[in-house]
Amino acid sequence: MTKPTLLLRSPAKLNLFLHIVGRRADGYHLLQSVFQLIDWCDIITLKATQENIVRRIDMLPGIPPGQDLVVRAAKLLKDFCKFEGGVEISLQKEIPIGAGLGGGSSDAASTLIGLNTLWNLQLDKETLASLGLQLGADVPFFIYGQNAFVEGIGEKIQGIELENRDFLVIFPRQGIATVSIFQASELTRNHAQITIDGFLASPWSDLSNDCQAVAMRICPEVKQALDWISHAVPGSEPRMSGSGSSVFAVLDPKTNPAKLENLLQTLPEGWVGRIVRGLNKNPAYNLISSE
Repeated sequence: MTKPTLLLRSPAKLNLFLHIVGRRADGYHLLQSVFQLIDWCDIITLKATQENIVRRIDMLPGIPPGQDLVVRAAKLLKDFCKFEGGVEISLQKEIPIGAGLGGGSSDAASTLIGLNTLWNLQLDKETLASLGLQLGADVPFFIYGQNAFVEGIGEKIQGIELENRDFLVIFPRQGIATVSIFQASELTRNHAQITIDGFLASPWSDLSNDCQAVAMRICPEVKQALDWISHAVPGSEPRMSGSGSSVFAVLDPKTNPAKLENLLQTLPEGWVGRIVRGLNKNPAYNLISSE
């Protein structure tokens, strides 16, 4: 008999804004942000096995098994539940690595979500999120699976409803080490706090990223990408997502997508650009199974 298999779409996310509102005594920065799911997805396939082992079928080049987030997620869940079966994991990587779009965290979350079903573990979201936090600060967001207003060091997550919008996202192929952003002396760390109601009253205006100025100094490609979008989509007010290096713009509903797709063909060599749609829910919860 064929072993049960699950196929999951694992989405990226954008930080619609990122404000640094303080710093704890232990050095961690206090943030406010809104995380927006988008339909730029990796594809994860999970196949149950009788072997008591987690096996990755197609390892990513340059990433040791011990650092592979989907393998770590599967082993963490297996150990937590003392589950004696196994899984073969395949990952079709579409979200650029090192782009700051949360692809690795999303893949880890989708692995936890999928194996919870495949192995019939019946854990609730709170338990899965607690496990996910051990893998990365953004993993719980993808576990809860909806757009959210995020505070603290990323652990305070409150779901919100956002109007579906299209975005232009550009990754200039040059990653930025997050630590280099947050260690910079010129980083703004006292942004005035906002409220959820204040954001929702005007969600697509006055969005800013306190990491952007530092990132442009460290990585000139960030400014080049922002300038590219400003030229391609006049008046769009592009900004960086998270700690970079991806940048994006909220598209006006009247934007001509065909014209923009043609412009994307003129991106500098090695850059990745895509028109994406905002999502309301993590599609990893729409599990596709086969027996």
